[in-house]
This record gives sequence, C-alpha cells and structure tokens, in this order.
Amino acid sequence: MAVKSKILIIGPTGATGRHIVRASVEAGHPTYILVSNTTGTEIPNKPELIATANPETKLELLESFKSSGVTLLIGSLSDHESLVKAIKQVDVVIFAGGKVVLENQKKVIEAIKEAGNVKRFFPSEFGLDVDRHDAVEPVKQVFEDKARFRRQIEAAGIPYTYICCHAYTGYFLRNLAQVGCTKPPRDKVSILGDGNVKGAYVTQEDVGTYTIKAVDDPRTLNKIVHIRLPTNYLTMNEIVSMWENKIGKTLEKIYIQEEQILKNIKEAASLHLSYVWALYHSQQIRGDAVYEIDPIKDFEAHELYPDVKYTTVDEYLDQFV
Repeated sequence: MAVKSKILIIGPTGATGRHIVRASVEAGHPTYILVSNTTGTEIPNKPELIATANPETKLELLESFKSSGVTLLIGSLSDHESLVKAIKQVDVVIFAGGKVVLENQKKVIEAIKEAGNVKRFFPSEFGLDVDRHDAVEPVKQVFEDKARFRRQIEAAGIPYTYICCHAYTGYFLRNLAQVGCTKPPRDKVSILGDGNVKGAYVTQEDVGTYTIKAVDDPRTLNKIVHIRLPTNYLTMNEIVSMWENKIGKTLEKIYIQEEQILKNIKEAASLHLSYVWALYHSQQIRGDAVYEIDPIKDFEAHELYPDVKYTTVDEYLDQFV
C-alpha cells in the first residue's frame, strides 16, 4: 500500500474543518492540526470547563481529536516561524478558515513557499467556483478575494486542489432557505425567483470525505473538484415538493422576484443578513451552480469517487419530519 500523506488542517474546529479532520483520521492519514497557545495541548480535565449544551465545543473537539490520534501543533497564523515549522512536518496543508479569517490565507501561502516541502495545498474554497459567478455584494467581494488567492497560489507554483462544494445542507436546507427561520416551514414557503434554478447541496461531513479522497489522488493535482451530486442537484421547487410529500401537506408558495431580493440585500438590518440574502441570490437567482465543467481542469466528485455513499437531500430532510 502507498504511504498516506501527512495532513495539516488549519481551522480544525470550524464548521467545515472539524469534518475534514475526522475524515482524515478515518481514512488513516497521519493528521495534524494547528492550535494556538490560548487553546493549548492540555485539555482541562474539569467538567465545569467544558460546555455540555453543545456537544461540539472547541474543548470537546480537541479532546476527541487527541483521543483519535490527531497531533496538535502549537502555532499561529500571526507567527510565521511557528507556521513554517508546522508545515515542514507534513505533506499536505488544508486551510479550512472561513471568510472572517480569509485574509490570513496569504500568511499560509508565504509559509508554504518558505517551507518548500508541501505536495498539495487545499485553500479556503468550500463554496461555489469563484471563477464562475455572478454574485452581488457583499458576497461578491469574498468570492473575488478567493479568486485572488487562487492566482497567488498558481503564480507561486504551489501544487493545489480547489474544492467547490456549493451549498451546505445545514445552512441552506435546514429551513428551506427561509431567512429568519430555524426549521422547514409547514404552512407557507418563500421561493426566490421562479424556483426552477438548480442548486448543488451537500453535507459538511461529505465535503470532508471528498476532500480527503482528493488528497493523494494524482488526478486532482492542480485541478478543481466540483461537488455537485446527482440526487442533490435540485431546484427549490423540487426540494419544496420533496418536503411536502414528507409532511403530507401542500404549502402556500410565495415567489419573491429579483428586484425585491436586491432590495432586501441593500436594506438588511445587518451585514450577516445581507450576506445571507446575497448567497441565496447567487444560487437561486443567478444560477451560480449551473455551468459546464472544463474536462482539462475540472472533475465532478461523484465521477471520481462513485464509491462514496453521500447523504441525499431526501435523507437530510427526514430528520425534520
């Protein structure tokens, strides 16, 4: 058997990073995570210091990672020396930080260049293809920043794989994309546009699985992996119909046109709410998940890894019935 790459995950306790860590361990990779001095490698053995309401607090995650054999490396994105030291111990670096810490990715790129040993870098993508979008602000700027990092990686000659997974079920479908709601509706539902634009949906667990599958795959070197799973590539009308069949009830449908959505983005009470509306607009109005791939540089994840048993939208919605 080929030796599995040593993987460093930066941002291991985030919503995506934690699933990448687990998938790496499950696949048998020597797995490392970067933790700061404030987190530490010594997890307090005091129940009162570990929140029990949320089963995935940072302390509990780190404890579970340690128990599963993950190596915790002390370092910081603001400490170049510690970052280089950590990177020199591995073969693959995965940056799973979100938009809040996206600018720190340039520090990772600089450290990878200095270390000189990285066989593959997975930058903070984990969304739609940032070179194929028609998004509006405030989402547009984040996509353009990610595209800028792509160009920096390519110019530096760093081996890479970009993971484009589009819409997480936990963000978009836990409430059928109803802004301000926490669960799927049972009386009436708002649908953006005509509801006939296809979106691509996937669980974060499955993103972790596909990401790790690509790590040692020579086919994905300097390529883009698109996670648009056949049974999860759906319009909102199809998803609403699926939900109606599950609850045995026809919902009242309110179709919101683009002009109103753009107004909602502009007049949102917070930047976060504006960002949410802009994400929905990107996928459900502009159709940023709908495109033809380039066989020279692109792969569909389900074609590369047909053995992966991913969670379907239909299965995901079952938990809310």
